Amino acid sequence: MTSPAENTIAILLVEPNPGDARLFTESFADASIASDVHTVTNGEAALEFVHQRGEYADTLRPDLILLDFQLPGTSGEAVLSELKSEPSLRSIPVIVLTSSDSEEDIARSYDLHANAYLQKPVDPEEFVELVRSFEEFWLTFVRLPGDGDGA
Repeated sequence: MTSPAENTIAILLVEPNPGDARLFTESFADASIASDVHTVTNGEAALEFVHQRGEYADTLRPDLILLDFQLPGTSGEAVLSELKSEPSLRSIPVIVLTSSDSEEDIARSYDLHANAYLQKPVDPEEFVELVRSFEEFWLTFVRLPGDGDGA
């Protein structure tokens, strides 16, 4: 784990909609998940964050990325493509989280090696359920790079 506290997961949320970003952040807090959620609103900032450049030079590498495909500027597709083409970044799990249910977007996400594709909930209560499902699956059962190996 790259997070400062033991058993705390660093999550990068790439979300252009402030309301959705707030719902996710609050849902993680409500679910009592030991997480450090960092939010950026566009693809350029996401890439700066993961490469630890500019204002993000002192940030930790995220353990998990929640990526909206519909981003201003650099698209979520371009961000995913770069993440999965960089040997130093490709092991970070990326969950595409978007409002689109387009079969083309779903196929393209997996073609670019997304770890999962989830459609954003509409109802705020469903956000909490989605975050709890993250806790149950991604944070409880899945072994992430760096878990327990002293890295």
